[in-house]
Amino acid sequence: MFIATHNAIYAVEDNGNGEPIQIHEGTNHQDPGAMVSLSNGQTVVAALSDGNLLFLSEDGEKRIPTEIEDPIASLLVVREDPLTLLIGTDEGAYVYRLVGEEGPAERVVAFDELECRKDWYTPWGGPPAVRTFARTQDGFCYADIHVGSIMRSNDEGISWEPVTPELHKDVHQVTTCPADDNRVYANTQNGVYISRDRGNSWANRLEGLPVRYGTGIAVHPADPDLMIATVQNGPRGGGAWLCRSDNGGATWTQLNDQLTESTDRIRTGYIAFTSDGTAWAVIGKTLYIGKDRATDWHPFWTAPEYDGEYPIQTLAA
Repeated sequence: MFIATHNAIYAVEDNGNGEPIQIHEGTNHQDPGAMVSLSNGQTVVAALSDGNLLFLSEDGEKRIPTEIEDPIASLLVVREDPLTLLIGTDEGAYVYRLVGEEGPAERVVAFDELECRKDWYTPWGGPPAVRTFARTQDGFCYADIHVGSIMRSNDEGISWEPVTPELHKDVHQVTTCPADDNRVYANTQNGVYISRDRGNSWANRLEGLPVRYGTGIAVHPADPDLMIATVQNGPRGGGAWLCRSDNGGATWTQLNDQLTESTDRIRTGYIAFTSDGTAWAVIGKTLYIGKDRATDWHPFWTAPEYDGEYPIQTLAA
């Protein structure tokens, strides 16, 4: 797994064996942001604040020019050979496709031409964003629009359409499970929604969640019914909870009694399952590890000193 802080990237074994090792240190205007791991767990791609992509592997590091002017908000690995990425932007909600390791990325015209685009917005009046991506083993891709529901593609990001409007439109994260290509999971302003038919219908799963405002969601790679999710009192936090469900979201259990520090806010990108089923969560400045199917949680690592409140930016598993 990979951990991005405000100015560095660290790698750690999926099972938490050993301390995180720093593999990259950022420089001015090149701090890492959105990040995605390849399936071998040894390679990571991160969006730098200068618009380039950083490709880190056992062979070293490489920068890939995207020529994207808008801030990059999200990344998705569609294929690994050749490397094919979807890139989502902040401040406009555009999707780009990058094939190979040379660049530049090409804007996906079909995404620009979505008829529903005219209805996308943000609560503060700014332009919308492609906040997160997810994909299935058979090539379906999903993009969550903040604010504008979820778009889906059945051809690896070339053509796009909206999922059913039954889903709450203010989506904060979308994810999938390698063990079930039909399921799609979303955490929204109105809690968790789950689809069992690739987004054609949705069920709102709220029982046991202390509040509805959701931020993150992660699913066990081998069990589509086992998931963790984060909720909080509103967009600025003011109290947040880490929750677990092992029955497909029918009921949720709070896990905060296992956390040793206050939970004011848990941001999108702060929870993950690694390939062996180990769960992870960022709480404040601390990375927690969850063993035994995410039932047993302990502090694992504290980020280096940082003036800000949240030195860890995101996880990539």
